[in-house]
Amino acid sequence: DIVGRAGLQKLKDVLPKIVEENKIDFIIVNGENAADGMGLTEKMYKEILALNVNCVTMGNHTWGKKDIFNIIDNKNLIRPANYPKDVVGKGYEIYRKQSL
Repeated sequence: DIVGRAGLQKLKDVLPKIVEENKIDFIIVNGENAADGMGLTEKMYKEILALNVNCVTMGNHTWGKKDIFNIIDNKNLIRPANYPKDVVGKGYEIYRKQSL
């Protein structure tokens, strides 16, 4: 769970080393608190994906920032699954990733 700009910076600082040392080939990050502890901005979403993150999950703070609507339908972003079917975004996704 990334919390705020400091959390995103920590992810940038440590994730590449963790991935390399552990030969991780699929990365899931919870981004619902990335934008000042409440939601996710489009800019932060792009910064997270630039770290080779495969999927960003959201939670009850999904709608905390209005620009979430610009990215909510992206294949790498998952909103909570328990929302009604007519709510924008995807509540689940199946990903296939080949090992390194």
